[in-house]
Amino acid sequence: MAAVLRAGGRSGRYRRGMVARGWVRVFGAGLLLLAGCGGGGHPNGAGPTGAPAIPGDPNWAITRSGAPEEIQGYTDRVGVRPGTPVKLMVSTTAATFRVRAYRFGAYPHGTPAAVVWESPAVAGERQPAPTTDARGTVEAHWQPSLTVPTDGWPPGAYLLRLEAASGAMRWVPLTVESPSVAGRVVLVQAVTSYQAYNTWGGKNLYFGEDGSFASRARAVGFDRPYQDEDGAGDFFQLEEPLVLFAERSAVPLAYLTSVDLDQDPHSLDHAAAVVSEGHDEYWSPAMRATVTGARDRGTNVAFLGANAVYRKIRFEPGPGGGPPDRIEVNYKVPQEDPLFGKDNAKVTGDWPSPPDAAPESSLTGQAYSCDAHTNTPLVVDDSANWLWTGTGVRDGQPLAGLVGPESDRLDTAGDAPPVTVIGHANVPCASGPARTANATVYTAASGATVFDSGTENWVCALRADDCPGVPTEVRRIVRAATGNLLKALEHQVK
Repeated sequence: MAAVLRAGGRSGRYRRGMVARGWVRVFGAGLLLLAGCGGGGHPNGAGPTGAPAIPGDPNWAITRSGAPEEIQGYTDRVGVRPGTPVKLMVSTTAATFRVRAYRFGAYPHGTPAAVVWESPAVAGERQPAPTTDARGTVEAHWQPSLTVPTDGWPPGAYLLRLEAASGAMRWVPLTVESPSVAGRVVLVQAVTSYQAYNTWGGKNLYFGEDGSFASRARAVGFDRPYQDEDGAGDFFQLEEPLVLFAERSAVPLAYLTSVDLDQDPHSLDHAAAVVSEGHDEYWSPAMRATVTGARDRGTNVAFLGANAVYRKIRFEPGPGGGPPDRIEVNYKVPQEDPLFGKDNAKVTGDWPSPPDAAPESSLTGQAYSCDAHTNTPLVVDDSANWLWTGTGVRDGQPLAGLVGPESDRLDTAGDAPPVTVIGHANVPCASGPARTANATVYTAASGATVFDSGTENWVCALRADDCPGVPTEVRRIVRAATGNLLKALEHQVK
């Protein structure tokens, strides 16, 4: 029975591991921290005006992940509203374990994470091996180990740190969703792409245990831990730099997941803007309709990565019913999908391809270009554009290492709207000939601004400490340009 606790790599692609950073004190077990979780006087703080800021935790990073079986876990939901309890399934070889909930954001002294809640010691249990069905879907089917309360938790990006008595630690991601997005810039955590690449249990949507495409899963389940980044999925590589940067800005933020966009067509109503982070590849028709509809009502949109809205998915409930969003389906080869020829609007594959082709460029402004093994410079175009204001760049200036590993390009064959090109690159694709990549912006008929960085490295370049292959000066320019972008996104078209 679960204990109810009350408050008192990405394989095949470039991966950048978390840079360990030390930063204030850990609060006592069971203490729920309520005030100022957005940091100081920022509009992202969830506490009352004037409430003291929560100090960050200097010991937030995992120091020893241990063997996978020492401890690992997952939640029964990818995101919840504050106050909604979360079931946490944990398997461990240790006699006991504890959980600490970390919110990532702007905290004093540059600390990236603060403890919002901790559990007492919980009895450990080695849970059963996962099952794999005919489609290759791996599911853990573990029993809940405890129920985590989220009463008073500020909206934001969270990682639950599992701490085995043996000293091993693992992360479990959780988004605490904003009850209202009105007038805010919404950061959407791309959990559908997290799961598509998750190899826990031996399969993801790209390959199976033998490494072959043929043995891949045709559907993946959220009822399993994440293999990468000590259980954090792609958070540290593709989302954390933006979360920290945005939280330190003066822009009012809100948080949702890609599942929210699918399940609630009104999830972006009255939002100032919606931001697609890092690498947001897997989209259902409902996700796309929600963002497109918001754009057409004047909500600004930013894609701070590349390859967004490329794979077409659908959601299904898990075995035996339950929530309608626990299984993510993508056959890659449309003809393998049992709906092929019967309901082509729901057939999974790639958005730009038959049988129901709808190129992503009609929303993003660009098409996917390619994957590259080396970074290339983004050459500045239109240096007078508002995005580049105050950066000091000039036309033709190369921003070394900024484009990669994946990139977008202008789409002359699809349904792309007229765009303004603010940067270009010549990318040596990992397979096939070199292609041009671009950074673009366009204005929708509603007046909404839509930006596409056209490079997966844009979020990485927001790091103040390091981004492999991207020099310090280029990172300074990207941070200044992103500051301009966030300010522009805040101004919703009425």
